[in-house]
Amino acid sequence: MIKYVARRVALLIGISFVISIGSFYLIHLLPGDPAVFILGTNDSPANRAILFKQLGLDRSIVTQYLIWIGHVLHGNLGISFISHNSVVSTIKAALPIDLEMIFLSQIVAFASAVPLAMRSARKPDGWLDRVLGAGSFTLLSVPPFIIIVLLVLFVSIKLGVANTGPASFVPLSQNFLVNLESLVLPSFTLSVGSFVVYYRVLRSDLIATLQEEFITMARSKGISARRIMWRHAFRPSSVALLGTAGVNIGGLLASGFVVQYLLAIPGLGYTLISAIDTSDYLLVQGIVLVVSVGVVFINFVFDFIINIVDPRISRE
Repeated sequence: MIKYVARRVALLIGISFVISIGSFYLIHLLPGDPAVFILGTNDSPANRAILFKQLGLDRSIVTQYLIWIGHVLHGNLGISFISHNSVVSTIKAALPIDLEMIFLSQIVAFASAVPLAMRSARKPDGWLDRVLGAGSFTLLSVPPFIIIVLLVLFVSIKLGVANTGPASFVPLSQNFLVNLESLVLPSFTLSVGSFVVYYRVLRSDLIATLQEEFITMARSKGISARRIMWRHAFRPSSVALLGTAGVNIGGLLASGFVVQYLLAIPGLGYTLISAIDTSDYLLVQGIVLVVSVGVVFINFVFDFIINIVDPRISRE
C-alpha cells in the first residue's frame, strides 16, 4: 500500500512538472500583445522596450520559464500585467465558486444515478430500464451550453424565478440561500452529463455483478433484494463508478467554464476567458496550471479511494 501511494505521488509530481512546461510554452502561442493593453496610447518602440525589460519578456523563453517556475514553487504566480493584482489572490477568489458548483452538481448526480441504476439493474430491459436508457442517450447528446440556455429561457425568463438568470450570482459569504439559488441552474446543468455517465456505468456493472455466484448464494439464504443490492452488489460494482467519477469531476473544472461565462459567474472559467481576451499571460498561465494540476490531483485521490474499496488493485 505504501509503495503504491509512493509511486502515485511520484507520478503526480512528474505529471505536474510536465504540465507546468506545457502551460508556460503554450500560453506564448496565444494571439495578441500584452504591451498594447498595458501601454495603451503610450505604445511606442521605446516604451515597449522598457516595459519588456521590466517584465523580463526580453529574456529567452527558457530563462523566463525557470524564473516563473521558481516563483511558483514558492507559491508566487506573479502579478497580473493588466489588473496589477496578485494571480494567487485572483485564483483564490474564483476557485471556491468552481468547487461549490462541482460539489452541488455531484450531489445531484450521485443521488439520482445510484438509486435509478439499482432499480434498472434489478429488471434489465423492463419498462423503467428502457425509459431511462432512452432518456440517458438523449441527455448525453445535448451539450451543457444548450441545456443552460434552455433552463435560463424557461426558469429565469418565462417563469420569472429570481436569482437564476445571468449576472445574478451572489457569493456564499454574503447570503447563503441566495447563493444556492444563483447556482441551481449551472449546478443542475453540470449534473446532467455526470448523471448519464454514472447511471450507465453503474447499471452495467450491477447487472454483471448480480449474475455472480456469491449473489446466488446470498439469495438462497433468503436475504432481501435490497440488502443484496446495497450490501453485496454495490461495492464490487462501484470500482468503475469511482474511476469514472474521478475523470468526470476533473473534467468538470473545464466543462463548467462555458456555463460560467454564459451566466457571468466569476469563477475560474469566466476569469480565464477574460484574461485571454486581454492577453493577460500570467493570469492565464496561473489558471491553466492550477486547473491542470487539480485534475491530476483529483484523479490521484480517486485512485486512492478505489484502492481502499478494492485492495487487489495495489497488489497488482
